[in-house]
Amino acid sequence: MSSATPFHELIKKKRDGVKLSDADLGDMVAKVVSGEAADVQIGAMLMAMFLKGLDAEETASLTRHMVDSGDKLEWGEEWRDLLVDKHSTGGVGDKVSLPLAPALAACGLKVPMISGRGLDFTGGTLDKLESIRGYKVMQPVEAMHAALEDPGCFIVGPTARLAPADGELYKRRDVTGTVDSVPLITSSIVSKKVAEGTRALVMDIKVGSAALCKTVESATTLARSIIDVATLLDVPTTAVLTRMDMPIGRAVGNALEVAEAVSCLRGQGPRDLEDLVCVLGGELLHMRGRAADRAAGRERVRAALHDGSALGCFRRMLERQGVAAADAEAVCAEPWRVLPRAAHTTPVLAPRGGAVRAVAGLDIARACQRLGAGRCRPDQALDLAVGVVLDDALHVGAPVLAGDVLMTVHHTQERLPDDVLALLRGAVDIGEEAPGDCRPSSDRVIDILS
Repeated sequence: MSSATPFHELIKKKRDGVKLSDADLGDMVAKVVSGEAADVQIGAMLMAMFLKGLDAEETASLTRHMVDSGDKLEWGEEWRDLLVDKHSTGGVGDKVSLPLAPALAACGLKVPMISGRGLDFTGGTLDKLESIRGYKVMQPVEAMHAALEDPGCFIVGPTARLAPADGELYKRRDVTGTVDSVPLITSSIVSKKVAEGTRALVMDIKVGSAALCKTVESATTLARSIIDVATLLDVPTTAVLTRMDMPIGRAVGNALEVAEAVSCLRGQGPRDLEDLVCVLGGELLHMRGRAADRAAGRERVRAALHDGSALGCFRRMLERQGVAAADAEAVCAEPWRVLPRAAHTTPVLAPRGGAVRAVAGLDIARACQRLGAGRCRPDQALDLAVGVVLDDALHVGAPVLAGDVLMTVHHTQERLPDDVLALLRGAVDIGEEAPGDCRPSSDRVIDILS
């Protein structure tokens, strides 16, 4: 029920730096969802929140009301201590969810993963999975429950009734310049995780030139906000800060990333991808008492990737979500029998010899977007086959000779567009000497906060 406080009075309170009460925030959310609040008023409130901020109590209250604005998924008391999820702030080549969910299921946890589509760069987790013939990202609750029974995980899209207030606020944040508000990011992430029924969360917060958070300081601020609010809402949370300058793994592009995720599930993936899956999964196993410590949790996840159990869970998840049994089997054995392939490939060659000083993941992502792998607008259809695969030897500090292959572009056009080629050539900085701080490309973890 709407209160007697007009929406513009709520805006003025926050504009003047007055703390909003739980009742204020509940009333605000109700008016946003019901349509009583006009677009211009919602935009004004978002800007007031952006400029004046919300403390942890306000953010938790806003998040709680966003959860209560729609349906909540319930999975039964017997699974209460097993329900876990992971969320990433997004990165180039970030296909971590694809091997992580089945690996955790193989370790005995339940993973009700609700993911999204990409806007910008390459596609999101749902877009990647839709490159698998027959995969249905929207599932009824009964099918989700069956998937949690066996194999123990699903990856689906959000329903319209899951935290609908988040959708109403989120679609206005971009056009109002309030996307990077820490309290609004926090409430958006945590509301969906609480609504999906997860009982423990690990955050992968990317840091670097190709990440939302450019500095460790800003990433730490966001991590602390999410941890504090999620904990207040009874979802224990750990945040892992990870480097995001160059792509994760070697592949950037939807089908290309699925194929690489399958390699990871077979214990044959790039080391940085496998290590990141093990770190994030190890945190959740430890948090839920399924491993004595972080190190033991990581090794349990690694074992699942190498003994075939995670791959088996992935195959059964595909079948649960609409993929024909023969296609699910093929994806796990020979992915390119099922995945779409681009008609053309073009190598990108080193223009000169020297040492790799940097690999700009953001430029690679922009190039993939121009090929059609990422969106410029929400309703844009993607070309799921296109993308870029970095050469196995390409890493910071690596020696290169003029003419060496740096990466291979998979594209639909007969001729690779000049602007895409220029972006990709410029993405690799080749100097006379390697930089002094050449850490291994697999060394992505900066810090772990809880």
